Amino acid sequence: MGHRIGRMLVSELLHALDYSLQANRKTREGTSHPDRDAQFQYINDRVTNALAAGEPALSVDTKKKELVGDFRNSGRAWRPKGLPEEVRVHDFVIPELGRAAPYGVYDIAASAGWVSVGIDPDTAAFAVNAIRSWWTLMGQERYPKATRLLITADGGGSNGSRVRLWKRELQKLADAFGLSISVCHLPPGPSKGNRIEHRLFSFITGNWRGKPLVSHQVIVQLIAATTTTKTGLTVRCELDTNSYPAGIQVSDAEIEAVSLTRYDFHGEWNYTINPKALTLER
Repeated sequence: MGHRIGRMLVSELLHALDYSLQANRKTREGTSHPDRDAQFQYINDRVTNALAAGEPALSVDTKKKELVGDFRNSGRAWRPKGLPEEVRVHDFVIPELGRAAPYGVYDIAASAGWVSVGIDPDTAAFAVNAIRSWWTLMGQERYPKATRLLITADGGGSNGSRVRLWKRELQKLADAFGLSISVCHLPPGPSKGNRIEHRLFSFITGNWRGKPLVSHQVIVQLIAATTTTKTGLTVRCELDTNSYPAGIQVSDAEIEAVSLTRYDFHGEWNYTINPKALTLER
């Protein structure tokens, strides 16, 4: 229409229309499964029943992998004025330090967490070994009469519902401790619905905000120092230096040997792996 206009006037007009500069927000989980809510209700019922029976119920997952070294960590930490922590400008992996993969096990009834910090690939064998460590060092003392273990987990990743190695390793765990292990996977999409995300991992992230994760030992110490007075959260953490090769193939014969019972409701998500020898010593 022949009017001259500049960016400042455009900015003023947008503010007048109640616009503001905003960053993207991660809220979309992707396509929702039609039985999404039903599966969440199913998981909630199974957890409620397990807790009522005095049996352990766990929420498990791998926290975001972290670069190890003097890299910037989001957030702010108290330091002498004018003396911020100096870190690297670029986030490139330091070969001799690599990445850390924290795998968490959250005991829902006890509000207690176990975290294994791995230095190798995040595989199903690593995930199950973290659960094994929790049971050996924390679980069996708290639940000496337990005969069943309930695990709630995401549908993907190292503990995914389609991962054969996950099921084979759980069979080994069930046989070793004489426990029937029931697994309920979250439906596709809403991974943030996993209890461990907001009952354990969020507090770990808050505890180490603004602190460079300069070594594996520092990571272990920061995780182990995580507490909250609101829920009484306590956390134990250890470094897992074992090797977990990626790409292990599980044969049809091996998967058929797993003593797996699928439930009527979405048996691909909900199943129990029974020990092959119930008389084994725990």
